[in-house]
Amino acid sequence: MSVATPAPKARAAVDPRRRALRRRRLLGVLFALPALLLLGALVVYPVVFSIGRSLFDASGDRFVGAGNYVEMFRDPATVKAVRNSAIWVVVAPALLTGIGLVLAVLTEKVRWATAFKLVLFLPMAVSFLAAGIIFRLAYEQDPDRGVLNAAVVAVHDAVDPPAPYPTARARPGGVLNGSPGAGYTTGALRPGTDAVLPFVGVAPDALPGGAAPAKAPAPAPDALTGAVYLDFTPGAGGRQGSIDPQEKGLPGVTVEALRDGTVVGTAETGPDGSFRFAGLGEGGYTLRVPASNFAAGYAGVDWLGPALITPAIIGAYLWVWTGFSMVLIGAGLAAIPRDALEAARVDGASEGQIFRKITVPLLAPVLTVVFVTLVINVMKVFDLVWIIAPGPVQEEANVLATRMWLVSFGGGNDQGLGSALSVLLLALVVPAMIFNIRRFRKGGA
Repeated sequence: MSVATPAPKARAAVDPRRRALRRRRLLGVLFALPALLLLGALVVYPVVFSIGRSLFDASGDRFVGAGNYVEMFRDPATVKAVRNSAIWVVVAPALLTGIGLVLAVLTEKVRWATAFKLVLFLPMAVSFLAAGIIFRLAYEQDPDRGVLNAAVVAVHDAVDPPAPYPTARARPGGVLNGSPGAGYTTGALRPGTDAVLPFVGVAPDALPGGAAPAKAPAPAPDALTGAVYLDFTPGAGGRQGSIDPQEKGLPGVTVEALRDGTVVGTAETGPDGSFRFAGLGEGGYTLRVPASNFAAGYAGVDWLGPALITPAIIGAYLWVWTGFSMVLIGAGLAAIPRDALEAARVDGASEGQIFRKITVPLLAPVLTVVFVTLVINVMKVFDLVWIIAPGPVQEEANVLATRMWLVSFGGGNDQGLGSALSVLLLALVVPAMIFNIRRFRKGGA
């Protein structure tokens, strides 16, 4: 049985089509070649080189196999970086996705939604370097520099006023004995005595505005009187332990009168520092200036301390990325069929029920993409951690990216272990990237 061969005219018609197809493919390869070369130089080659380098020691001369990978999980600092990275992956994307969802829903309810979105999205225009510097200053513990602690201290002092004279101390060699932490006491005094209690350590410009020249009230037979004053004469001069004309009283100081160790009276000094305990019986009394007058003021929250450094940096990250999350979720929210929402309202569903049972399920694909994108991003976070964390607590804040830098170039000089850390970071990021790419393809299909 013979097989028919194509006619010459048919072969002639097929060949030009094949040649045209080959030309198109060749042209496509030529156009893609620069991009492929860049991809190979900037992505493929570094990945392959890092994998190979991770199998050698710090010098790069001796093959150690999986030794660097074993060493990663023996090093306490690296284990801490892995733990911090896990905290970032669990906390930051979940918070950002939740906050973005709430803000996206709320912006649909306000008339100035565009301005609101613009304000929240503005931090995305700020680099992580600038954001880190901003929050490093905001987290300063000194309330005069750190805006957060300035607000915290202001609220605390409004509820629990600070001691009036935290730096004051009794004049050495005077009538008072003790210390600021335990309080000061006098010796035994009898009614009719006028006691002057000299203090130093208070800057004249730190005195309350109503402070008047010090003056002790006139003695009375059944009273203990006296004055608490700043024993300092501007411009030098004056006598230690006695009230001079230019010396100011210390108003608002609490003074206690004790008899046999029991408090029998409490007084507060006036603008001139004077106090009086009237109606005292016969016998000896002791005056005490309690330690509460000298307690150090509330210093605020140690945001940059070991306990709070990671949450503080995550807070800065939330500030930068909240707008991103809100805008993406808002775009998904705009695509939700409005008739489903209106039908639920007609059926009597509350706004909370609509949000939980209609909005969130319909937004699930968008929420998943946002969450996974943020997971990929936080795995690579470096700038904020490096800039915000002070040197003494840098190890407490380290994540895999900063640990990789420190091990490789920041003093460790062990590119073998650093390459192993980079391979670990890649291995953690790639599954999330693959998941996200598949989600995008499904959405575009």
